[in-house]
Amino acid sequence: MVATARPSCDRITVEPMRAITIREPGGPDVLAWTEVRDPEPGPGEVLLDVAATAVNRADLLQRQGHYPPPKGTSESPGLECSGTVAALGDGVTGWNVGDEVCALLAGGGYAERVVVPAAQLLPLPDGVDLVTAASLPEVACTVWSNVVMVAGLREGETFLVHGGAGGIGTHAIQVAKALGARVAVTAGSAERLRRCAELGADVLVNYREQDFVAEVGQADVVLDNMGAAYLDRNVDVLAPDGRLVVIGLQGGVKGPLNIGKLLSKRASVTGTGLRFRPVDGPNGKGRIVAEVREHLWPLVSSGRVKPVVHDVLPIERAGDAHRALEDGDVFGKLVLKV
Repeated sequence: MVATARPSCDRITVEPMRAITIREPGGPDVLAWTEVRDPEPGPGEVLLDVAATAVNRADLLQRQGHYPPPKGTSESPGLECSGTVAALGDGVTGWNVGDEVCALLAGGGYAERVVVPAAQLLPLPDGVDLVTAASLPEVACTVWSNVVMVAGLREGETFLVHGGAGGIGTHAIQVAKALGARVAVTAGSAERLRRCAELGADVLVNYREQDFVAEVGQADVVLDNMGAAYLDRNVDVLAPDGRLVVIGLQGGVKGPLNIGKLLSKRASVTGTGLRFRPVDGPNGKGRIVAEVREHLWPLVSSGRVKPVVHDVLPIERAGDAHRALEDGDVFGKLVLKV
């Protein structure tokens, strides 16, 4: 049933809510659970009562002062959440107050309430509870937009994902297998590789001990979170007509690129991001979310792609969650329950 738009003032109060704020750039101790002003949805936006959010590496960079949110976005971290629709801004249809949803955010998920464009809402997949659903929007939109919409991974191709034990990696393994690809992963220990194999990875590379170019041979699509440190070897591992998609810079921002090797392989290198995309348009978040809902959500509902949650912590322990992610012992996602 199509909802009728309700004015945002039906729900808005001046009562303060609580959110994680960053006192100053620094370590996990600068995160504080404090009172802030209640957000108000504008036209085309929805107000959510947040049930849970999830921790992403971008949150750590924001806390350190290296990745400020887009202008006009909440200063609190949090690129995804789950929750209940509390109010609809002008012009919003298709959603009702009380709907349980999850959402892709530009920021603000570490809070009791958050405003999000309606185009970035997703229903809960069948079989996924409200808290667990907070772990899905960012990884789902990142993986689908890059592996499928940008790189065009096809059945029978070889897919290499670096950081296979992380939130992006654990999701990408499952999506690529569901698409019929041969999947190779890198990770830093035998135990993490074993768990990647349980998710469907075919080729397991311990990056501390092995050369992924030698172990993988050729990959049609590479999803890379390292940037400069892996750039030259990523080009080496590409098959003819291969596609390298760089989504992270953990290994630096500047590295050598042999154009001759690219030309000889007819290969491509693409750098993409999600947070600063517009909501609307052919490359907007709205289109990505719509494709995720149409094509990926059925795989989640059927159980072929499952959320991988390492642990659920109360939001007040956001600093502990950041420490755990920095220590490198997390497999999958960390969820913060509000």
